[in-house]
Amino acid sequence: MEDEVPGSMGTSASLALRLGQAFFSTASLLFMCLRIDFYNYTAFSYLVTVMGLMIPWSLTLVMVDAYSVFIKYLPHQPRILLVIIAGDWVLSFLSLAAACATASVTDLLVEAGGSFCPAKLCSRFQLSATMAFLSWFLSFASSLFNLWLLPSL
Repeated sequence: MEDEVPGSMGTSASLALRLGQAFFSTASLLFMCLRIDFYNYTAFSYLVTVMGLMIPWSLTLVMVDAYSVFIKYLPHQPRILLVIIAGDWVLSFLSLAAACATASVTDLLVEAGGSFCPAKLCSRFQLSATMAFLSWFLSFASSLFNLWLLPSL
């Protein structure tokens, strides 16, 4: 096996990062969507859309990492790694934008009073934004680890 960067594609650390991304993205989506009319605010719809993209991306890369860790090590190919890095960067910045927008709108609704956002509903929006931030952090970390590996290929 080549020099292995912890957290880069095909390592157990990468598998853990991808599982975390999938978990936090799914949690963010569920907190936002279950029995809530989230589509009244564009920022909430944007968060749902981005998390809807992040979940299949993360789960696909979980399967690749799991295969590489548990069954057979896959050699790194620069073009494939470049696509993964680009996908991670795009999705991480989209998720950061969605998390920030959701947190901002939720804060605005909380400040406006209970008529726009009851306490229980606002707390779910806040939890959803928090989960989106955590998903962003893990996605960005994955892209940085893979970017660190790219020059050595």
